Amino acid sequence: MPKFEGVQKPVKPAQFAETQLLEAILEGRYGPGDLLPAERVLAKFLGVTRPTLRETLQRMSKEGWVTIVHGKSTRVNDYLASGGLGVLNTLSRFNHHLSADMIAHLLEARTLIFPGVAQKAAEKDPVGIQDFLGSRATLDMDAKTFADYDWGLQMLMVKITQNPVLGMMFNDFAPVYHRLGQLYFTHQMARKMSLEYYGALGLALQDKEALIRGLVERTMARAQIFWQEI
Repeated sequence: MPKFEGVQKPVKPAQFAETQLLEAILEGRYGPGDLLPAERVLAKFLGVTRPTLRETLQRMSKEGWVTIVHGKSTRVNDYLASGGLGVLNTLSRFNHHLSADMIAHLLEARTLIFPGVAQKAAEKDPVGIQDFLGSRATLDMDAKTFADYDWGLQMLMVKITQNPVLGMMFNDFAPVYHRLGQLYFTHQMARKMSLEYYGALGLALQDKEALIRGLVERTMARAQIFWQEI
């Protein structure tokens, strides 16, 4: 019997098939190296046509989730090793499956990448960033507002760099950030640290010689440690 859960099908059969397959992989019911059931069996169990199933598997193969071998069963990949931005996007959509380790990896990746983004943005348009920081005077203390503001600042810097690849990467990270950010900013200390950072960033932007990269890197490293503690 295929290792899938019975759920009500959405309007589009392909969407239903993909969701069921991804849930099965992300929950570990099919791990790296496992073979999916034969196409005929799998299509019947999911209640979709074989052409629909083939289309779904082809799309998943392009993202790196599975490997299709003609005449043989489809094999599940080690998606963390073989996947690309498509896998990251899917993980953000299924973020309820993110493990503590994966969350730590995502935060570390952001800490490694974003300080360079901030430095370039500060060099290109310090006034635009300062204008955004000026709006924090009206910032409410609830977690969602804080998360939205903090993400808005990050995405403004990404936009200022005018690098579309960075934009795509951070767009994929957005759903995960909003979920984690609302948890993070429920803590008073997290809000306090961020307000201190916004103030320090505003002052640093007035100094053309200031190294914004270092300030952002230290702030994110501190936030990452605090996240691990809570």
